[in-house]
Amino acid sequence: MKKLSVFLLIFFAGSVFAKPKHDFVKIKTSKGECIIMLYNQTPKHRDNFLKLSREGFYNGTLFHRVIKEFMIQGGDPDSKTAKPGQTLGEGDLKYRVEAEFRDSLFHKKGVLAAARDNNPQKESSASQFYIVQGKKWTDATLDDVQMKRMNGRIIPESQRRVYKELGGTPHLDQNYTVYGEVVSGIEMIDAIAELKTGPSDRPAEDISMMISVLKKREARKIEKKLNLKHNTL
Repeated sequence: MKKLSVFLLIFFAGSVFAKPKHDFVKIKTSKGECIIMLYNQTPKHRDNFLKLSREGFYNGTLFHRVIKEFMIQGGDPDSKTAKPGQTLGEGDLKYRVEAEFRDSLFHKKGVLAAARDNNPQKESSASQFYIVQGKKWTDATLDDVQMKRMNGRIIPESQRRVYKELGGTPHLDQNYTVYGEVVSGIEMIDAIAELKTGPSDRPAEDISMMISVLKKREARKIEKKLNLKHNTL
């Protein structure tokens, strides 16, 4: 009986303190909040985003560029002190993150991806990111964008189904690094995407953010709830 008790204690302790398989962050705004799972397939972007989030870098920055049926963009350090109407989007940190393109990761609605300039290596901004809202597509419109905007790349059938049923922005695939996805609170992205905007697509209403990294206990709860077995949903 004593051996059985010890075994049960060890099993219980292992299940309680087991390390989650994924890292999660929470983005909180005046338009709601969302939780994002960071992909393990893109470790450089994952670790960079976690580092900045833990340091509080993003707190007080704005979603400075919003385009309905496309995406919402944030992470410009200059946005913390921006005046009304000030053009944003040029601010960054003094390094880039190496591109991490993965065939299985694509621009479906709700993904987190890295913004970048036109550097030939397609390296990512150290801090600026966007979350895809996108739109739903048909076979005809997917064929058209594939022919005109994807430089010979073919959209896999499994991804075409997602673009038709959920939506997204397929022409960005393999051009910008995707490194996470919203697992709850997609309504926040939709609400921000509805805002009226002015010059340079900056929302007329400032939407600042607070980003925090979820603790292991919270991460385990989410993984259990979502029944996560892989790195993406």
